[in-house]
Amino acid sequence: MKEFLCACLFLIAMPSAKADDGYRLWLRYELVNNSTLLSNYRNAVTSVYLPGTSPSLLAAKDELQMGLEGLLGKKVSFQNTLANAQLVVGTPASSSQIAALPLSNQLSKAGDEGFVIVSTTRSQKKIIAIAANTDIGVLYGVFHFLRLMQTQQNIQHLAVTSAPKTKYRLIDHWDNLNRTVERGYAGFSIWNWHTLPRYIDQRYIDYARANASIGINGVVVTNVNANALILTKEYLEKVAALANVFRPYGIKIYLTGRFSAPIEIGKLKTADPLNAEVRQWWKNKIDEIYTNIPDFGGFLIKANSEGQPGPQDYKRTHADGANMFAEALAPHKGIVMWRAFVYSNESPEDRLKQAYAEFKPLDGKFNNNVAIQVKNGPLDFQPREPFSPLFGAMPKTPLFIEYQLTQEYLGFSTHLVFMAPLFKEVLNADTYEKGKGSTVAKVLDGSLDGQALTGMAGVANIGNDINWTGHPFGQANWYTLGRLAWDHQLSSAQIANEWVRQTFGNSKPLVDTVEKMMLSSREAMVNYMTPLGLHHIMGYGHHYGPAPWFDKASRADWNPVYFHKADSIGIGFDRTANGTNYLSQYAPEVRKQFEDINTCPEEYLLWFHHVSWKHTMKSGRNLWEELCYRYYAGVDSVRVMQKEWNSLEKLVDKQRFNQVKMLLAVQEKEAVWWRNSCLLYFQTFSKMPIPPSYEKPDQTLEYYKNLNFPFAPGNGR
Repeated sequence: MKEFLCACLFLIAMPSAKADDGYRLWLRYELVNNSTLLSNYRNAVTSVYLPGTSPSLLAAKDELQMGLEGLLGKKVSFQNTLANAQLVVGTPASSSQIAALPLSNQLSKAGDEGFVIVSTTRSQKKIIAIAANTDIGVLYGVFHFLRLMQTQQNIQHLAVTSAPKTKYRLIDHWDNLNRTVERGYAGFSIWNWHTLPRYIDQRYIDYARANASIGINGVVVTNVNANALILTKEYLEKVAALANVFRPYGIKIYLTGRFSAPIEIGKLKTADPLNAEVRQWWKNKIDEIYTNIPDFGGFLIKANSEGQPGPQDYKRTHADGANMFAEALAPHKGIVMWRAFVYSNESPEDRLKQAYAEFKPLDGKFNNNVAIQVKNGPLDFQPREPFSPLFGAMPKTPLFIEYQLTQEYLGFSTHLVFMAPLFKEVLNADTYEKGKGSTVAKVLDGSLDGQALTGMAGVANIGNDINWTGHPFGQANWYTLGRLAWDHQLSSAQIANEWVRQTFGNSKPLVDTVEKMMLSSREAMVNYMTPLGLHHIMGYGHHYGPAPWFDKASRADWNPVYFHKADSIGIGFDRTANGTNYLSQYAPEVRKQFEDINTCPEEYLLWFHHVSWKHTMKSGRNLWEELCYRYYAGVDSVRVMQKEWNSLEKLVDKQRFNQVKMLLAVQEKEAVWWRNSCLLYFQTFSKMPIPPSYEKPDQTLEYYKNLNFPFAPGNGR
């Protein structure tokens, strides 16, 4: 009998081995497997008082009920009165108990969306209060409370006050109306326009829950390469159905506006933003949208970029175009997010210079409900880029940052690449706009220039795959966006730790190992793809795999050879005063650091300098030897990740363990492909050997150059 009981206790203590397809994301609400904590949690939360019947409060109640029952393994009583309630939830307006608590100072700091979670007493009895000024703040507070329990934190002495640092926290879907997804690697679009508006998939609700749990409050549901059809009556009814799903979760819906829509669906002869008929057409269309969707958020606009129509077609400025939309949206409190990703049909001397050249002179000329949405770097979502010089250059204009969650240039959805270090690298970068400490983060949260319109957006990596993102670890990047948009001061390690605990479990060996893998993964990928500041040397069009030799594109700056400029002397793009002088767009302090080859951080060396193959690096190796070292180190890092993951077989459910194991094998194979093909190609210029201590490439350069991928995913057209 004793042996039987011991065996039972052992099985209870073992991590859950049941299959997990990843659909629940980080909202798994598994039974707490720490017996001491479980007892404490059960004693602390036996009953809940959450009055109110608004859609957001009902969503909070449903989430709390589901979460607590899963975590505690028992039903929790929801009381209609205050008697015996240990967890009291609400706003001063919805709950007299919350109103009676001395929380005015904390609630004033929480603002419209923040929340307060405190341990306190009522009638000499210990209680926990989740309080907010608004119903959506209550929902955010409930998700935070459940996160504390999922990550097995102590909840006996709580004193949490949390408010978002940015006002607009957005997911941008590059989803087309035919359900293909541009640069999407997790299946087709989750929006089934054919069955909307009458059929509401449970997936839409779970999507809204997931976003609300990390503070996302806006969703752009259509591709920036816009289709005017979305603005027709038939489709606006479908969009309205999604908006109805999102509303209880504090999420506003946004659309991408096709600049030429007045011609395409309005039968006008022009789309000139200064034309009275065009302006009236947009005013009428926006009024129609708000009739269908009273809380419509506004438009995200891509104009005069990559062939998209825009105001420059009529010799107007970006400000002319953006302000036309802004004036029509202003009465409804809508906003315009005007993308700064622009480059002309003619190849410029250096494509990186164009956004600054077009937008810097317009600083202060945009209406106050216009934000310029700027990619994190000046080129195009590369594995590593310096921060865009527009951050710090437009103090009179609100700027949003745009990250890419879908891994267009980072190995698609077959590579484990945790992007928090990339995001933080940009946020912590110093623009020196107002002296030292003028970080990109301070530009974005409005504190540097006193902006009220603040935001952060991420291009979605979400599709209709059962686990949403294709790679299980892709979920971590979605999670990261929300957490950093809410609080950019969180560290990469904090975010990884939270996500692992909620997604896989709280076992210390599991958490420590997976967190280590995640935190090293981005640098590993940079090393085996684009070390030392190399950039945009991916396959043409689909961007799958390496193609540093490609030179057949219709314009120079679509060719990888344009960006690395390898020759017999060296490699790299000279953007100093001796080259394209791109560096002149940064503040003097930034320019000075990057301009000098001796002070330029080596991770950006080839981004800013054409460097001799024999240049001595900080390691003592010459540039060619350092390039070899980085490429081989990247592959070695992936192999270490494989070993680390294999050590967790008994701590991870079989389904996800095998899935990640197979994907890491793909990543290792493709890392070797990147390493071998790039070094063999660059060797034709350096004329130097790959050090004999390294494993030899198993294929010739011609083999790699002849690989062809006509159906590589992600083009979405």
